[in-house]
Amino acid sequence: MAFPNLKKVIKGIPKAELHLHIEGSFEPELMFQIAKRNNIILDYDSIDSLKKAYQFNNLQEFLDIYYTGAKVLLYEQDFYDLTWAYLNKVHDQNVVHVEVFFDPQTHTDRGVDFAVVINGIYKALEKAKQELNISYKLIMSYLRHLSEEEAFKTLESSLPYKDWIDGVGLDSSEIGNPPSKFVQVFKASAKHGYKLVAHAGEEGPVDYIWEALDLLKVIRIDHGNRCLDDEKLVQRLVKEKIPLTLCPLSNVALKVISKMEEHPVAKMLEKGIIATIHSDDPAYFGGYMNANFYETAKALNLNKRQIMQLAINAFEASWLSSNVKEKHILEVKNYFNSL
Repeated sequence: MAFPNLKKVIKGIPKAELHLHIEGSFEPELMFQIAKRNNIILDYDSIDSLKKAYQFNNLQEFLDIYYTGAKVLLYEQDFYDLTWAYLNKVHDQNVVHVEVFFDPQTHTDRGVDFAVVINGIYKALEKAKQELNISYKLIMSYLRHLSEEEAFKTLESSLPYKDWIDGVGLDSSEIGNPPSKFVQVFKASAKHGYKLVAHAGEEGPVDYIWEALDLLKVIRIDHGNRCLDDEKLVQRLVKEKIPLTLCPLSNVALKVISKMEEHPVAKMLEKGIIATIHSDDPAYFGGYMNANFYETAKALNLNKRQIMQLAINAFEASWLSSNVKEKHILEVKNYFNSL
């Protein structure tokens, strides 16, 4: 272990979470509560049986249950409750800034209106800003297993709310759905002022990271584990300061790596990559921000400097203004200096 009281140290770090799917924070208890409220019968007869189903062999097995859970979300109150529950959890873990993904197509494909989804999420984020002092950015994801034409429809639906949405991303089943499939919709999204990110190089090959950078013109890579397969790509990530938003517990749960000791984040830090740590879909993968920091630090025997760097990197990689970034980074440094 890096040093004594590691859990306590990690809890005290001011943190930014940049890779979190709000639908992936749907805890079984809340899922059953909302299902009951909406008169929906789940495929599981108890919270325990649902939790037991949270054992996955790959990304697709997780996505199947993720979409099953999402079907209970029908009304603005449901999306508000989901988001508010997440924000309260991370507030207790000293997360002071969040950049949250939401998947409108998961809901609009079921007949839930875009406005219902975004209004519930937005109201909870605004409340957290006022009452919990958590700042936020909102990222709308396109589902890569669907067509680019479908993504364009989602882009159109988002335009009345563009003042609430900071960026667009690309998630869902990676293998067989390369970034190149979405070039035109990313180009159009940029014209509307959205910042661009994409999931790449989690289960998919290193080529997908190149495509995300060269074809989609993203400014941040979500996951990006496979970048170490290509030294030329590593050099580019360092030179252009392209951050990676890594999700260690997710990587173990989805068999991207077989155990935490294999996680590449320490090697990435050594090479000068702006590597960061987040929770991805914490309700399904066994841990929010503090658990991801703790399990990674413990398995890789990270030292104080490395843990501090991960926290600083997340603020550096965030979409906060320069002066707010500097304020948070100073808080992180002061915290570590006080230990």
